[in-house]
Formats: sequence, C-alpha cells, structure tokens
Amino acid sequence: MPPVITGFAHSPDRGRGHARDMRLRWAFEEAGVDYDVRLLSFAQMKEPAHLALHPFGQIPTYEEDGTGEEEGLTLFESGAIVLHIAERHGGLLPEEAGARARAINWVFAALNTMEPPIVEREAAGYTEREKSWYGERLAMLDARVDQRLGELSRRLGEADWLDGAFSAGDLMMVSVLRRIEGSALLARYPNLTAYIARGQARPAYQRAFDAQRAAFEAARPDGA
Repeated sequence: MPPVITGFAHSPDRGRGHARDMRLRWAFEEAGVDYDVRLLSFAQMKEPAHLALHPFGQIPTYEEDGTGEEEGLTLFESGAIVLHIAERHGGLLPEEAGARARAINWVFAALNTMEPPIVEREAAGYTEREKSWYGERLAMLDARVDQRLGELSRRLGEADWLDGAFSAGDLMMVSVLRRIEGSALLARYPNLTAYIARGQARPAYQRAFDAQRAAFEAARPDGA
C-alpha cells in the first residue's frame, strides 16, 4: 500500500499551495513515489483518531505500512516527513556525505530560521490588524523578515540552488518563501524571486500543486 498523508478538506489557503501537505506532495513527486491523501475537516483534526497521529491536531501526517519484519511508521511535522521521504527514496538528497549533510542543514534553516518570522508576520495580519499599535509592530516584523531575506539573498547569489543540485533543502526553502510571494519585501530580492520561480517550474512541483488545487476545487460548494 502506498503511504498515506493528511491534508485539509477545506484548505484556508484557497488552493494556493501554501498548506504544509504541499511539501510532502512535492517530495513524493520528485521521488517518483505513489501516495494517497486523506482529507480532514478542522473538526476531524481534533478528534482522537487524528490526535493519535498528530498530538497537536494539525496536518500533515504520514503513515506507511510495515513490510516483513519492519513495523509500520507514523510521522508528523512536514520537515521530518520530507526528510524521511528523501532518505528512503532517491532524488532529494546527494549521495556524497558532505553534500547530503549540507542539504539537510538547509531543510532546518528553512524551518527554523526563515519560516518563524514569516509566519509571525502573517499571523499578525490576521489577529492584530485592528490594534492601534499594529503599524509599529508590522514595521518591526517586516524588518525581521527583511534581514533574513537579505542574508539568504547574499548566500544564494547568482546560483540556481542553495548548494549545487536541487535538494530537499531547496524544496523546503522555496515552500517557505512562497508564503510571502508577491510581497514588497520579497520584490526587493530579484534573485530570490527567480529562485522561487525555478522551484515552481519543476514538473514535480507542478504535479503536486495541481493535485492540491484539485482537492480544494473538489471540496468547494457549488458557486463558491
């Protein structure tokens, strides 16, 4: 049986490919591995059956059956799942040990260094926009994101990818940067904009995006 991942039945990103199951879909497509998707409502994400898979009641999760003497495996957290896919299958991690370690390093950099200030800025726009001090806070959040973008831009330079060939590190970094795609912050760094475009141009990305978009469209009420 192919691995099973979970995603939103009604994605809050409205089919733009920002939900974190997109990262898993892309990794599977790059690796050429079949997979199934179980779509969940927000209510189902808080039910015991799902909490047994993901203790924080979120998506995505990953389940694979055992083979022979191997036990089945359940994972949560998109970075851990992408790394598992990359390590179990080809196409996302280099063979040479040093290059492999650097690719994994970039996965963690995307999740631990780049994503937190981007998500904090995004969340403030949803929850704090009506506050009298929102303008000052947004300026502070913008400065934090801009600092990280500048540092990443300088490191990437004119290279196509972060460290040689495309890897799981690029998959994760492009996925994170897409959260501010089209923003004035990102527009200041043409090499990062081009970097995202290269990721999106990959056939595996396009297949993953189309699959997630199709799931969103299928869940929409008529006329929505």
